[in-house]
Amino acid sequence: MSESQNTSAAGSASDRPDFGRVSISDLGKVYDPEGANVVALEHCDLEFAPGDFVAIVGPSGCGKSTLLNILAGFDTPTSGTVTVDGTLLAAADKPPKPGPDRVVVFQQGALFPWKTVIENVTYGLLKQRNVGVSEARERAMSLLAKAGGLDRIADAYPGQLSSGMQRRVEILRALINNPRMLLLDEPFRAMDTVNKARMHQHLLDIFAADRKTILFITHDLEEALFLADRVVVMTTRPGTVRLDIVIDLPRPRTREMMLSDEYIRLKQQTIEAVHEEARKAFERGEREMA
Repeated sequence: MSESQNTSAAGSASDRPDFGRVSISDLGKVYDPEGANVVALEHCDLEFAPGDFVAIVGPSGCGKSTLLNILAGFDTPTSGTVTVDGTLLAAADKPPKPGPDRVVVFQQGALFPWKTVIENVTYGLLKQRNVGVSEARERAMSLLAKAGGLDRIADAYPGQLSSGMQRRVEILRALINNPRMLLLDEPFRAMDTVNKARMHQHLLDIFAADRKTILFITHDLEEALFLADRVVVMTTRPGTVRLDIVIDLPRPRTREMMLSDEYIRLKQQTIEAVHEEARKAFERGEREMA
């Protein structure tokens, strides 16, 4: 059983989309069941309302990335189910498939270096053959303009951009398909403190302008608390939900909030839970090596 709190997320109903509801029920994942038998996830239950920004934290090996990969359609659960807007996405007898309704932004980046910014952003939209080149470019330029004036570098190549600009372009490339979910796998991990803070603000601005259900995987507890409506703390392997914490801080978020009594209380609660799970993981590793 998880030590769950009220899971209603911040934000009024009026600024939320009418799609992107996710239900994860009794989810389990075992790797190499006939050999190493590594139980990555076990009895994992989560609910995301449309427009929830949910950060997942926990010790290494707790199943964060496994959970994201199942939602993205890259991996099949061993047990349990995942439904999106009432439709079954994944189960043991139903391997999920990647789709434009669930888009992933990875840490290492995935822009095509031989394509310009505008070509990268429009690529997925044109691949679906739902719109023509002219409409795709118009949508892309509108998105780029709203994201801090990136329309000015529409004809540049990724190699000419900073890592922060590249990451913003990747997020916009995901959003142009109007996905039900945006899945972010430690997208800012390799950045220095200053650039990471800038990217946090850019992501919050994008989220405010085009609210989507976001699952954000991170090891950075302050990042999770600053960005998300909810922070889910996973247990050490086998991963399940230990805490589901509502981050009841108003939006728009500001750095000054990180000095508030409420933020400090939430940070302490999260640190204690993660450190306890990390200690368990360390002790388990010590026993396995003995």
